[in-house]
Amino acid sequence: MEILEIIKVAFNSLKANKLRSFLTIVGIVVGIFSIIAISTIIAMLQTSIEEGTSVLGQNTFQIQKWPAVQTGGPGSGIKYRNRPDITLEQFYRLKEKLSKAKYIAAEYWNYGKLLKAGNIETNPNVGLAGVTADAFPNNQWFVEEGRAINDRDVQRYEPVIVLGADIVKKLFPNDNPIDQKVTLDGHKFKVIGVLESQGSFFGQSRDNFAVIPITTFQSLYGKRGSSINITVMAHNRESYNELIEEAEGYFRAIRKIPPGKENDFDIWSNEQLLTSINKITAGVRIGSIVVAAIALLAAGVGIMNIMLVSVTERTKEIGIRKAIGAKKINILVQFIIEAITLSLIGGIIGIILGIIAGNIAGSFLNAAAVIPIDWVIIGVLLCILIGVSFGTYPAYKAANLDPIESLRYE
Repeated sequence: MEILEIIKVAFNSLKANKLRSFLTIVGIVVGIFSIIAISTIIAMLQTSIEEGTSVLGQNTFQIQKWPAVQTGGPGSGIKYRNRPDITLEQFYRLKEKLSKAKYIAAEYWNYGKLLKAGNIETNPNVGLAGVTADAFPNNQWFVEEGRAINDRDVQRYEPVIVLGADIVKKLFPNDNPIDQKVTLDGHKFKVIGVLESQGSFFGQSRDNFAVIPITTFQSLYGKRGSSINITVMAHNRESYNELIEEAEGYFRAIRKIPPGKENDFDIWSNEQLLTSINKITAGVRIGSIVVAAIALLAAGVGIMNIMLVSVTERTKEIGIRKAIGAKKINILVQFIIEAITLSLIGGIIGIILGIIAGNIAGSFLNAAAVIPIDWVIIGVLLCILIGVSFGTYPAYKAANLDPIESLRYE
């Protein structure tokens, strides 16, 4: 009951000085708002990026000519462009070596394609993949109807095609597409399968593509001028890292890279890509924390100043309370609770505004709404820390006032 009474007195004191309390709270609001708003935006982006970049299957990595995340400034692109293309012949040589792999696949990609079915056609923005059979499990492409491309299709250069969900909706809105014909760059293809929908990434559909055998792809568009990607899936997590090292060693030998010279290809996985992205967003987060720390420091100093003024103004009140039996600890706890209350009220307002503002900003990037629970907890703890840190000295000063001198104070 004594603690409840102290809390009640602390709240009544804050209510009696509304303007002063409000101005102190504003400083806390700004600091916490900065942290929560930026953290919310980053959390939204990371959630969307994780969903969008988890394109490879579990325990799967990819070998490609270009890095997954390119850094290093304008001139770095020349370095990667001058790398020799990865060829289908190199893929088959690597496949012979990697006997420990569960699946290993090759794929070419081309964009800006237009598909037709009768009088209906898609927009000229369809992605086209030429693949070997294992590309389906490696890329988490699941067939909803029909079947996937198999080794026989690849060996026989079959004119068959598997369609993404968006293309089916466009070309066959009311019909079953299986065994129907579509036209691609003047060539007829038989539809053998339809892929399950993969949703969208930052508002962009991931279902607007089609898949054909890699040999058929090469017969249409040639072998030169494009580099293939190689995806490799390990049997389990334990053999995953070993398989990456093994693939890198074999592929360096296949590409005839001298010892000591850096790779002329890149290996990446979902985890490595997310790590690279997190390094980029870490700088933004650090910047926001620095800005917020400055704002919170200023707010903390404001709390201390206001509490010191409050001690001076309430000297007589403190003397009366001591005269009727209040102990030092009672006065100390009362003033610390006042400081923590000021800080928490500002923090809660800042957290709510930060989450709202962060989600509004993230919505413009078509990112899914989130509440950064970890940073909400950190924000609350920061508020308590600020209240205790900057409220202790005024509380100590109030608790140590001489009751006789306090009663005389005018």
